[in-house]
Amino acid sequence: MTEHPDCALVRQGYDAFSRGDMEALSQLMTSDVTHHVPGEHPLAGHHKGREAVLRLYGRLAEETQGTMRVDLEGAFADGRGHVMSVHRIRADRGNMGLEQHGGIFFTVIGGKISDLDECVQDIDETNRFWS
Repeated sequence: MTEHPDCALVRQGYDAFSRGDMEALSQLMTSDVTHHVPGEHPLAGHHKGREAVLRLYGRLAEETQGTMRVDLEGAFADGRGHVMSVHRIRADRGNMGLEQHGGIFFTVIGGKISDLDECVQDIDETNRFWS
């Protein structure tokens, strides 16, 4: 079975994120990409534009002192420019740890990621971790 091109794109994004390769990651996104982060904490909100999204990712690494790991468990395409991913996140921040499932609903336009709408397994735990 051949992987759908949109799923392959998302998989490349997860791989670049995991390696900390922001240059490769930036090439996979539109210039006006938006990453929507759920919750009520300092990193939550709508991060619009490639530079803002990359700053968010840098902040995730900084806040967790490089301990954040996101393991892609599955990616599912609808064939109309959307991919739904499921992943497992692990991170340490100060004296707190975070380990839970999450997912992202991606919109792909012209072979690039234009929107990431993130969901988490436990919003309260996520808020406590990032606050």
